Amino acid sequence: MASQSFLVFNFFALISLLNLCSASRLLSTPLDDPQDQLLRYHNGALLHGKIAVNLIWYGNFKPSQRAIVADFITSLSASHPTQPSVAAWWKTIEKYYHLAGSKTSSSSLSLYLGKQLLDDTYSLGKSLSQKQIVQLASRGDQKNAINVVLTAADVTVDGFCVNRCGTHGSKSALVKGKNNKFAYIWVGNSESQCPGYCAWPFHQPIYGPQSPPLIAPNNDVGLDGIVMNLGGLLAGTATNPFGNGFYQGPSTAPLEAASACPGVYAKGAYPGYAGDLLVDPASGATYNAHGANGRKYLLPAIYDPSTSKCSTLV
Repeated sequence: MASQSFLVFNFFALISLLNLCSASRLLSTPLDDPQDQLLRYHNGALLHGKIAVNLIWYGNFKPSQRAIVADFITSLSASHPTQPSVAAWWKTIEKYYHLAGSKTSSSSLSLYLGKQLLDDTYSLGKSLSQKQIVQLASRGDQKNAINVVLTAADVTVDGFCVNRCGTHGSKSALVKGKNNKFAYIWVGNSESQCPGYCAWPFHQPIYGPQSPPLIAPNNDVGLDGIVMNLGGLLAGTATNPFGNGFYQGPSTAPLEAASACPGVYAKGAYPGYAGDLLVDPASGATYNAHGANGRKYLLPAIYDPSTSKCSTLV
């Protein structure tokens, strides 16, 4: 069984929590002591060293769709000549490692694109439980890995579109006779089920202030939505992989590095407005980060423990 399962961004959270965080509002007093931060450090292990991000594709995804996510993972560690970049966005995560200091095994984390496993035969059916999500995640490496399960638009998952767009957690595994834990993430393609819930601002929101949808940077509402949610969950996985890292609130439904800043993607954000984003002059698409292979992405704000603000790229 998974040791924990975490909620990710949804529009209810945007409405109820956005008053806690804007791109320019202090969330707490900046201090060097991690115990005095908004996201308290619970003295647990963080991911460290070289960690493979394995992508487990469940259901029907086109090669072009898989490339959007694969390029995003590659972009996390690849330097990019054009700023703002995905790698620059990820840099904020390093600050959590500096805060944890000697309590972690290492002060560095390096993510790289690992294996890609395809299950386009829907081997477990088209309606999955969280237990089956963990079963799928277990197909990836069980050491030094984050196994990411991505479910297709025609797959339903317990809680999907009701109170979550994805989850992250960890699972114990026996590797060469030794007990080990690996981290996992699940994100669903919401394009046909709840794009206003899990792919906002690329679709009209189902609740709250209404504004016209923005154009997705990769021209795929479902996959661009996956990247937004996956980015936030990767931030949470790096800083709270086993339920005893950096978070606020109950361990079963915590505020984490990205979920502490719901609905914020750029400066000037407020409920129903993602912020003052960059616009591609050719396509009209909105984004805030450049990535590998000419990609553009929209990534969520991350709570910066050095400034006690929600940090955005633009």
